[in-house]
Amino acid sequence: MQLVILIWIGIMSLWAFSAMGYDKRQAKKKGQRIPEKNLWALAILGGGIGAYFGMQTFRHKTRHTSFRIGFLILALAYGVLIFYLFGVNVPGISEV
Repeated sequence: MQLVILIWIGIMSLWAFSAMGYDKRQAKKKGQRIPEKNLWALAILGGGIGAYFGMQTFRHKTRHTSFRIGFLILALAYGVLIFYLFGVNVPGISEV
């Protein structure tokens, strides 16, 4: 089950990263954009890490405070989840 979750996060992160790049290209050439709610959905459903790094790499949505803070929080949350799944002792998270 852990492997499935890790693969899911990886796939969703790649998808979110790509979506940020595509949306930035479309914004530059005034093409059809990806709705913000779809970018958020990708980030929330496992792509938080990719969405954050896509935002930084493509310098896209960096002026929107909600994206800067929200994507950072999601990236950190998924990062902690990955550490937890690998068995790394994360301070503040108790064993179940």
